[in-house]
Amino acid sequence: MNDLHAAAKRCLDATEPAEKLRLTHETWQAFLAGDLRADPASPPEPIGPPGRPAKPQLVNARQLPQRGLGSDEGRAALVHAVAHIEFNAINLAWDAVYRYRGKPAAYYRDWASCAHDEARHFALLSDRLAELGHAYGDFDAHNGLWEMAEKTAGRDTARMALVPRVLEARGLDVTPGMIERLRGLGDERTVAILEVILREEVAHVAAGTRWYRHCCERDGIDPIETFFALLRDYMGVSLRGPFNRPARLEAGFVEEELDRLAALALAG
Repeated sequence: MNDLHAAAKRCLDATEPAEKLRLTHETWQAFLAGDLRADPASPPEPIGPPGRPAKPQLVNARQLPQRGLGSDEGRAALVHAVAHIEFNAINLAWDAVYRYRGKPAAYYRDWASCAHDEARHFALLSDRLAELGHAYGDFDAHNGLWEMAEKTAGRDTARMALVPRVLEARGLDVTPGMIERLRGLGDERTVAILEVILREEVAHVAAGTRWYRHCCERDGIDPIETFFALLRDYMGVSLRGPFNRPARLEAGFVEEELDRLAALALAG
């Protein structure tokens, strides 16, 4: 197989985590070796559910119980929630490779690289879950990230704006607080993993920023006004702050965007 889109689809469709990770690493290595090429001639299939295991059970986010971090069970639930985000992020990155055709080579490199990183993050979190006596699937989870992928499937500008720069960027905002609380509890094993993820997620959000602005330049539209119009059209205005300004600036946000996001969060 030398079609990058077909290889991405194989990764996307794999249901078992171990197989998805194996295919992801294999595909990334083949891409680096120059064995895979993007072929814009064949259109993608309509988006549907990605490959995923029977568990975790997916429920509305409001149905997920709030657990304190003072117990092993609470810490395991937190690690599981982050692992679920990373598992979704593998699928999101491969769908970005699979779905959008005719992009520059750097676009496909960025998202294949992201998929490879997210697979590594998921493996680290899975190992930590095992140390805590659990496995991926032991706790319920929600499907918000993939639901937004489905909503934005037909418009690359919206996908790049809202999945990396809003939903995934939320991790930049909340992870430092998680690290601080876990460090206070002496859980340095989980802290070390979250610090790796936080550092590398800045680059992933930056990729979203880069390709969002590429789409805006292609279409001759203002990136800041379009970003807030997409927020309103797809998500309403219910945003939560505060925002990690240093990390978001490093990921390509500009001060005007962050000021307006903060104002929306206060108004909401």
